[in-house]
Amino acid sequence: MSSQHPDFDEEQAFIDRAYACLEVSRTDALKMRGLTEAGTGGTFQNRFERNAIDEALVKRLTDLDLGDAALVFGRIDRLADESDDGRAVGIESFHIGRLAISDDNREPVVVDWRAPVAEPFYRATGRDPMGLARRRHFVVEGRTLHGIEDELFGVGHLGVGADGGLLEDADGATQPTTGLRGYSTLLAAIERGRSGQLGDIVATIQAEQDEIIRSPQGGVLVVQGGPGTGKTVVALHRAAYLLYTNRFPLEDQGVLVIGPNRVFLRYIERVLPSLGEAGVEQVVLQDLVPDVLWATSGTGEVDGRTAAWVKGDERMADLVRKAVKDRQRPLREDVRFPFRYGYVRMRAEETERIVKSARRRFHRHNPASRWVENELYEAMAATWRDGDATGEQVREALKYDDEAQGLIDRIWPLLTPAQLLHDLFGSKALLKLANAGRFSEDETISLYRERSETLDEVRWTVADAALLDEARVHLGPLPQRNGKADELHEIRTYGHIVVDEVQDLTPMQLAMVTRRSLSGSLTVVGDLAQATGAHAPSTWNDVLDHLPERKPSRVIGLSVGYRIPGQIMELATKVMHAAALGLVAPRAVREGVAPPRIVSVPSSDELLGAVAAETVSMVDLVGSGNVAVVVPDAMAEVASAYFTARGIEHGRAANVALDSGVTIVPVGLVKGLELDGVIVVEPARIVRAEPQGMRALYVALTRSTQRLTVVHAEDLPAPMRD
Repeated sequence: MSSQHPDFDEEQAFIDRAYACLEVSRTDALKMRGLTEAGTGGTFQNRFERNAIDEALVKRLTDLDLGDAALVFGRIDRLADESDDGRAVGIESFHIGRLAISDDNREPVVVDWRAPVAEPFYRATGRDPMGLARRRHFVVEGRTLHGIEDELFGVGHLGVGADGGLLEDADGATQPTTGLRGYSTLLAAIERGRSGQLGDIVATIQAEQDEIIRSPQGGVLVVQGGPGTGKTVVALHRAAYLLYTNRFPLEDQGVLVIGPNRVFLRYIERVLPSLGEAGVEQVVLQDLVPDVLWATSGTGEVDGRTAAWVKGDERMADLVRKAVKDRQRPLREDVRFPFRYGYVRMRAEETERIVKSARRRFHRHNPASRWVENELYEAMAATWRDGDATGEQVREALKYDDEAQGLIDRIWPLLTPAQLLHDLFGSKALLKLANAGRFSEDETISLYRERSETLDEVRWTVADAALLDEARVHLGPLPQRNGKADELHEIRTYGHIVVDEVQDLTPMQLAMVTRRSLSGSLTVVGDLAQATGAHAPSTWNDVLDHLPERKPSRVIGLSVGYRIPGQIMELATKVMHAAALGLVAPRAVREGVAPPRIVSVPSSDELLGAVAAETVSMVDLVGSGNVAVVVPDAMAEVASAYFTARGIEHGRAANVALDSGVTIVPVGLVKGLELDGVIVVEPARIVRAEPQGMRALYVALTRSTQRLTVVHAEDLPAPMRD
């Protein structure tokens, strides 16, 4: 790769032309939008068509706004025609870029990276050149070309020379011995400093990654990838590819991306917009549950280890279902109410009949409430001695009777998911009744918490999200004044769902994901070696058992580690083998600038001082890159206060991205992130504090793209001492 390439000036001129065409497209779209905004009258059909056109133009303008992203990043030269003896006689070239651009004559200037013609740019090899004579990679920043890297492919005895013409090449393809596509371009991208947010890899997608990206939509696709293999960004590129190839109906059905926490969402939020797909919904699981407030760091509302495990267990679905049924309670004895000049009765046996009938007729609780209420009034009317009363007359007579209204509400109350679980968790009696032998007594009581005065005071935990969602399934939406269901609170489904760090989802959370799948089409990515949740799976079948089964599932592995230097991966692999026997670590593509640095301090009193000193040193070493200080969760507040007292500017990873040059990150939030420099503090405490301690340590050790330092006062875990 060299800026002295003979085609350098020609390619820079082409890039300039492509940007000129891009500007023309933007100008044309703005003009057209101006025309659609000119008139606001006309028929409903006219207004509808104008709005549809305007939405399409706004999307097009969004797509054309690249910011600092490069428009063009490569070119392929494809052998066009063959002579009678099978020898190629011509070459056609296509420049590959972020989106499709045409000239004034509608002739293609840049081909969208997702188009079928662009596939060989990512998939061609020396053994299978896919008709290519040459693949060219550009090192670009925005509109500026910095270098060119060519890969030549042999077809028969033909290759491609630097001038673009055919030449004899007895050795076939001239590709890097690494087997990686665009090796120099890839290294340049990897070694570029981190910005604190994940960038796309559209210019450097490798063949094994492209296979996943272009894999058919149907069914569940599991992507197993170790640290640094690019599984997250591959899954996001796959979402963009599926939207490109299945625009209708997938755009209307929607694509959902589920991340493990908000730090992660902020970290990935720019990837899809940079690929021209700004309409994808990106959430954490809690966002899918409306109308409740969530516990945040420092509020004290956290689940104990036993409670977190119980809440994630699939038996909780039956417990929640039973809790709903337990709130459908017939009377134990008859009750009478004043009516006209006498009384009507609510007979216990009739309430039992009505409750049983409602359970048979309705699949969900709340939609049955109006029917139950009507039946109760009719049953009371039937007890009037003169036989001339109607249910509506009894309703009118008792609408201000608090005892009657209270009994009706007790028999079949209207409930939100939050009300159901608030009552359930606040009563040991209700918990034992709903449990019905599913969990041990200690496990059941672990769910108990002191009942708050009002629901507004309750802060729900992450594990509660799946239980609230399960309750919503069985309760259904509350009826509105017009008698219709509240459709806004129905569970929405999506045409395709992407789940990151899926190995940490519990069976209950996986069920929550499954019920949002419209057709069973999902891309789930993770690494079994990094499973740190309460229900860490041993195999991918443990995950697939809780996901849709409409079509056969597939498991594809990523074997190459692009991000983590080999020297760091060597240390981390020792920890991985202790944490997850039988798994294979990814193969690193580069050695790195320095081996991991292990710093031992004499006592815990000196630990933070050493951490601060190592942080300052790390900042100098990585220059403009970013640094994370990964600490045990319980140490984050103390470490931040220490840094503040010593004037070390830093950020805290909570609900924000890694916007600071130095960020203190609790180990529970570090998964999925990548930094230039990482300082891991007190590995032994990380191992003790986490449910899957050795795996959590493995995650912490595999976040750096350049340098790693470990600071400890306690003895290192055994795998790190070998």
